[in-house]
Amino acid sequence: MNNIVIGLLAIIGTLIVYLFMWKLHRRILLPVTLPIFLGSIVIVLILLIFHIDYDTYMIGGEWINQLLGPAVVALAYPLYQQRDLLKRLFFPILMGTFVGAVVGIMSGVLLAKWLGVEEFIIYSLVSKSVTTPVSIVIADSLGGAMPLAAVFVMLAGMCGVLIAPFIFKAFKIDHVIGRGVGIGSASHAIGTARAMEDGPLGGSASTVAMVLSAIIVSIIAPILVEWMI
Repeated sequence: MNNIVIGLLAIIGTLIVYLFMWKLHRRILLPVTLPIFLGSIVIVLILLIFHIDYDTYMIGGEWINQLLGPAVVALAYPLYQQRDLLKRLFFPILMGTFVGAVVGIMSGVLLAKWLGVEEFIIYSLVSKSVTTPVSIVIADSLGGAMPLAAVFVMLAGMCGVLIAPFIFKAFKIDHVIGRGVGIGSASHAIGTARAMEDGPLGGSASTVAMVLSAIIVSIIAPILVEWMI
């Protein structure tokens, strides 16, 4: 089959699945019904059932993947709208993000060492809490595997979005900025998409945390990994 046709089918199929899951999430507001989580599972099941390999799907999937950059840039709009408040709270946001980055790195490394996994897997796991383009560069510079790093990023994002509501409830974290910083520093763009559901302020705080987390992890990851391993 022509690559253009395959690409179009992959794009249309992905959009249909996403829209269906989005409507489902609007009806059933639960973490497990988030479109990016449930939609990913449905896409994987479709590929397995119809024996479609990943490379074939990505003929069209890559076109969608290219929209990640513009989507992240578009987050600047709510950021601009809330700029005055975010300026006043920048230091608390910075400190919260820094702690989140350190905990994210150390928890991953300690768990991996406890499980006795190989070092290249640990290096791939270190940057799981930052957005994929940054994570794969960090993993590669440390000696990890870039494809594995991308998988860990996706898992961290989905798990963070699923677990976050329970953590917020358990620790009585009610402030929208606190929620945004927490989920943005732990679950990057996936978490930011979830934070947007709490309103533009939560989404803006999550965007700031996501950007700061990428910078902080890029700087401290090599230092912490060398010290811990």
